[in-house]
Amino acid sequence: MNPLETDGSLPQFLGLGVQKGGTTTLQLLLEQHPQVWLPPKKELHYFSLHYARGAQWYSDCFTEAKAKHCCGEITPYYIFHPHAPARIADLLPDARLIVLLRDPVERCLSQYFHSCRHGFETLPLEAALAAEQERLAGADAVLSDPAGAHRRHQENSYLARSCYGEQLDRYEQIFAREQLLVLRSEDLFDDGANVWQRVQQFLELDAIPFPQSVKPANAGQGEASAVPERLKQQLRGQLAPTYRAMQERYGIGW
Repeated sequence: MNPLETDGSLPQFLGLGVQKGGTTTLQLLLEQHPQVWLPPKKELHYFSLHYARGAQWYSDCFTEAKAKHCCGEITPYYIFHPHAPARIADLLPDARLIVLLRDPVERCLSQYFHSCRHGFETLPLEAALAAEQERLAGADAVLSDPAGAHRRHQENSYLARSCYGEQLDRYEQIFAREQLLVLRSEDLFDDGANVWQRVQQFLELDAIPFPQSVKPANAGQGEASAVPERLKQQLRGQLAPTYRAMQERYGIGW
């Protein structure tokens, strides 16, 4: 069997990210739709951390899906992993891809505090941001190996993960623009019914009402509110190219 052939089901759509951008809430929403099947465990990480396991391992994750189902999975590391786009294109060239984009500064800070809560980060905020470039050095080469993993790239990539332009470039160079649905994370929480309608249309699902029982999930503890405005403005300046690019390319602003 060809390494990219399987004797089972494969997903028709992926949630690519971003981390701390509402992907857990999206998962909970999609689980409410009778035409959708998602693996019980979010974040399979096949195209990022488990690529060496092979396509059959990935297919086996979908064995419980029925022919009537629109299968998918959500792994927010896919948008940031430099080799995930090509790997996805090799196995799932027709996949529909959903991206949730959160305000870049707020996403950056949320990831930092998430890493602190989970024991991934011990440095103070400004020191962690200053150390980021050195921490991520060489990650691309490590991650090119199908079994490669780079802990710092996954856990301490605060500013880099908020540079959305280059991450989306990697996908748009391979996939047709109509295969990508790019949404504002804030709209998922502030105008959920409209976002839900767009997701259902994109996946060609029968329309069902917005499930009011689904509430924001995996939220932080409000730590970012204590970050000095001076530092937030500094980060906004560093991420200014991302703000401009998202406005110009997708009409998304914050």
